[in-house]
This record gives sequence, C-alpha cells and structure tokens, in this order.
Amino acid sequence: MTEKIPATVITGFLGVGKTTLVRHLLQNAGGRRIALIVNEFGDLGVDGEILKACGNDACTEDDIIELANGCICCTVADEFIPTIEKLLASPRRPDHIVIETSGLALPQPLIRAFNWPEIKSRVTVDGVVTLVDGKALAEGRFADDEAAVAAARAADPNLEHENPIEELFEDQLNCADLVVLNKTDLLDGKTLAQISAQLRAQIRKSTKLVNTTQGAIDPAVLLGVKADAALDLHNRQSHHEMEGETQHDHDDFITFIVDMPGALDQKDQLARIAHTIETHDILRLKGFAAIPGSDARLLVQAVGPRLSSYFDRPWRADEARSTRLVVIGEKTMDKAAIEQSLRG
Repeated sequence: MTEKIPATVITGFLGVGKTTLVRHLLQNAGGRRIALIVNEFGDLGVDGEILKACGNDACTEDDIIELANGCICCTVADEFIPTIEKLLASPRRPDHIVIETSGLALPQPLIRAFNWPEIKSRVTVDGVVTLVDGKALAEGRFADDEAAVAAARAADPNLEHENPIEELFEDQLNCADLVVLNKTDLLDGKTLAQISAQLRAQIRKSTKLVNTTQGAIDPAVLLGVKADAALDLHNRQSHHEMEGETQHDHDDFITFIVDMPGALDQKDQLARIAHTIETHDILRLKGFAAIPGSDARLLVQAVGPRLSSYFDRPWRADEARSTRLVVIGEKTMDKAAIEQSLRG
C-alpha cells in the first residue's frame, strides 16, 4: 500500500481517437485494475457513456469518474485534486489511473498538480501520451474538425487560457513521453513517412513515436513507462515558457502593439495581416480583431508565415470592440513600415 500508484495522462484534440484508445486499453488491461478520469464537459458525457459500456472487471462503472465542469487544467484545485484524493481513499485501490483530457487542457499545469502535497507521495505520473490525427496533420490541420475545437472552447465557461490551437499542439508534443500517430490507415506510405519525420523533428529526443489505427496499441507500450513526469517538468516546457525564456535571454527582440481600423471585414483584415507578415521580418503576431456585423471577437495568431484565426468568444459588454495586434520580431525590423502596412 505504500507504493505509488502510476497515472497515465492521455492528451489530444477532439476527434483524434482518445476514447477509442482508452476503450482498447480497458479491454486488454491484462488483469490490471484501472481507475479512469474522463474530462468531459457539457450536457452530454458521451465519452464516459462509451467507456462505461465496456463492462469489464478492469474498469467497472464505479471506477469511471467524469469531470464535467470544464477544462481539467483550469479546475485543478476545485475538482481534479479532490477526485484523486477520493480515488486514493477508496477501498478498491486501483493498480493504475488513466486520465483522458478534453484536448483543450494544457498538459503542463495538470502534470504539475501531481506535486501537490496531498498526492505527491502517493501517485506518480507514469507517462504522458499524446495522440495525433495523422490524416488531419497531412491536410494541414491540427485536428479533424478545428471548428469543433473552437466551439468546445466557447462552451467552457471556466476556460482560463486562450492559447491558439497550434500552441496547444506544441505543448502536447513537448510534454509527451509517447506520441501516438493515429489513423495511419488513411495515409499512403510516402505521406506517413513525411508526417512521421515532421513529428520526430518536433518532439523531445527521449519521446517515442508509434503509429496506430483506431487506437489499437499494446497496453505494455502505454503503461509502465516510469517517466515520473511531475519531477521532470523542466524538460517539458510549454510554448509560453520557451517564448519567455527566449525574450528574457536575448535583448535583440522587440514587441509593439498596432491598433488597426475597425471597418475592415474579416477577409480584408486577414489579407492585410498575411501580406505584412510576408513582406516583413515578423517572428510572431497575435491579437484580437473586431469584425463588422459579428458579436464575437476573432482571435488571430501567426507563427512565422503560418496564420490562423477563429472566433473564440463573444465580446463582453465592458470590452472595446477594436482590432489590436501584438507584433514580435527582431530589433532591426521596420516598425513604422509594419504599422503602415497593417493600418493601410
């Protein structure tokens, strides 16, 4: 009873196949007793119902806990820690804890929570598994339905972070001990090799990459990694941690704010931003845009030449509906020319 219970955190965007992978794990648990925490929120706990239908001794209905109050990394203190303590106090002590995140969750804060005094001596993060949608990535997307991811953000009243989807993807890869490239049956050999090479260039050297179809992967690969991830957070930095480190270590970068005209429609604003990025040495650009006729603000994010945008939430009554962009680049870039290009 004094041995720490291993926990596996499974991340990945909506539609990537996390629930299918977990169901396969439960059906092939090899005698392990598994407690499952599902970060489902909204009116319908679909994932939880699917998993409860497994109906086996490895993980009974009583062993499945649904966290339905929002993104798990934003409700750590209020919901996640008490849930872990409840599991630890249960007479039906699990052999392993599996946590399926919503996909909106930042993995680093969740892993950091395992260092809380209440659970640090009793649970260890055995490993972090990130699922990647191979077909979506091959088509230039991070998720099969990025609009659905944006809708999930808007539906979560407790979401405290507004990281663009590409930053979430980067954080998921940076934190992973195992990256599972799913839906490989939908890729030809050449595309699979290209996507695999792309991912290997992004992940840490110690992170393993495996290919799978419909989440079918040997539990021996998923469990028993023994990464003790909560004690290894310095090697699992988030996008913002790495960005802050770069700006702190080097004084040859500058940041400035540009207020743009509010009368431009969505197409014209994005075209103007894209043209400015293409013609100037801008490293990063981010901000919010007001679109005439829309009650929602448009989140705009660019990393190098890649520009993305989506409506993240309605404007609040106390907010000024304006377009304001933060531009980051080297000190030598032409600030005046960039401002003129953006404003027209």
